[in-house]
Amino acid sequence: MNRTIALLTTLTLSIPVLIGRPNIVVVFIDDMGWGDFSCFGNKDAQTPHIDRLAKEGLRFHQFYVNSPICSPSRVAISTGQYPQQWKITSYLSNHDHNEQRGMAQWLDPKAPMLARSLRKAGYATGHFGKWHMGGQRNVDYAPAITEYGFDQSLTNFEGMGPKLLPLTLKPGQDSKNPGRIWEHATRLGEGARWMQRSKITEGFVDAAIPFIQKAKQANKPFYINLWPDDVHGPFWPPVDKWGDGSKRRLFLSVLEAMDQQLGKLFQHVRNDPDLADNTLILACSDNGPAQGAGVAGAFRGYKTHLFEGGIRSSLVAWAPKLMAQKALGTINKKSVFSAIDLVPTLLKITGTKVPKGVKFDGEPLQDILLGKSMASRKQDIFFRRPPDRDSFYGVNDLPDLAIRSGKWKLLCEYDGSDALLYDLAMDRGEQKNLAQNHPKIVKELTEKVTAWHKTMPPDNGPQLIGAKKKK
Repeated sequence: MNRTIALLTTLTLSIPVLIGRPNIVVVFIDDMGWGDFSCFGNKDAQTPHIDRLAKEGLRFHQFYVNSPICSPSRVAISTGQYPQQWKITSYLSNHDHNEQRGMAQWLDPKAPMLARSLRKAGYATGHFGKWHMGGQRNVDYAPAITEYGFDQSLTNFEGMGPKLLPLTLKPGQDSKNPGRIWEHATRLGEGARWMQRSKITEGFVDAAIPFIQKAKQANKPFYINLWPDDVHGPFWPPVDKWGDGSKRRLFLSVLEAMDQQLGKLFQHVRNDPDLADNTLILACSDNGPAQGAGVAGAFRGYKTHLFEGGIRSSLVAWAPKLMAQKALGTINKKSVFSAIDLVPTLLKITGTKVPKGVKFDGEPLQDILLGKSMASRKQDIFFRRPPDRDSFYGVNDLPDLAIRSGKWKLLCEYDGSDALLYDLAMDRGEQKNLAQNHPKIVKELTEKVTAWHKTMPPDNGPQLIGAKKKK
């Protein structure tokens, strides 16, 4: 009898534990700087719910988004491809402005959306929050969000379909007579609902949680985008959190309110053992901070800039039961990768096939994301500035192109001239231009980045040199 029990025990231990396909939650925050989470150094505000994810998961210090501005950054994290491929290279605006800048009016629904791949593989797919990949201002004929592979959507004024629209209140203002922002956006799909701007992140969370419950009841894994409007300006925190009313104070209050509201979703996952054991949560920002609001830590530049402050993002990954246990609560300061890598990586993690005929610009890096490796992506990362951002935030003649290659970062004009070269291992603040010291490296990297630029569909950036249009 004892030998039988021992044999059965041995056989049981030898059988791998099979966990169902992981659930995925992508939290993509709007206009938040690398240094704005308190776990990334913010001393002026606290983000305890994000900090707890980091303490129980993993932080990445060399993660990049693929554009320093919203719409193209969202395309990259959704498709695994450079957004220039889809002619979305700055924020989507009204029809004429998009055309003037040589941009598409919306993301082509044929793009290889992560949501569509996961949906075909049996996932429930939901988008809750800002979209901004088509359907905004007077572009009211764009495809619905559900045409991109989502079963359900709830967005803001920059997407087609049901939406939450913002009511605004200032201290002392009559709560029965709030202001309204983007009132005309009710035409961008049925189901518009008005609520206080300071609570809209929670509104998206309150839509996501029943979606999660329904997926669980149907025994389906889920993929959710939770993309808040926060912390994009204008800033409308709770009326009791206005402080002195300065831009910085309002931003910090919105940041803390957002963290609190996101915490409701994180706690829902954490409190359900089935979800806690098999859910991957990713949280980062779509680009760098607005000047005078958020901060980029030690990095130079802001939103719209190709300097590190515009494109380096604070990524937190949480999946305690799926990640290497020795990595939990640590910081990965070595791995260099970007948002385009997340789509092929998540396909690998979920065991989902790559769509036939699709070639990603991203690389599958599941061991890095799950804390099993500190390697980096093999290929260089390329960047092109928004066509209408040659001059912004007081900086004239911003670099047009950039490349991250190993420890080196090079920025230059469209033709490769005016090169700036930085050794990011020694100078992450991009203060010492080493171009004259390393002419061979400058030649190699300018050839690479200008060659990449020429393979991408053009926008009207060269014709708009010196433009100072502001979002």
